[in-house]
Amino acid sequence: MKRVEVRYTGRVQGVGFRAATQDAARTHGVLGWVRNDPDGTVSLVAEGEPDVVDAYLDAVAERLSQFIEREDRGEAEPRGTYDTFEIR
Repeated sequence: MKRVEVRYTGRVQGVGFRAATQDAARTHGVLGWVRNDPDGTVSLVAEGEPDVVDAYLDAVAERLSQFIEREDRGEAEPRGTYDTFEIR
């Protein structure tokens, strides 16, 4: 299992960004969450098999590239506590 934590900067709020990441997560079978942060960024946590998580993040980047100015990624130990991918 792999856990990736991402912070997206750009025009990422108010454009359907969270719903699009949730839709892609369902398509790829990724678990975790996404939320708008008070500073105008979007935070996302994705867990799953490494190749699935990588494909998911590539799909998010491709689908939402016109809104993303910067993407900061980090990896952490998977928690395995998620049953779905939710919008927070």
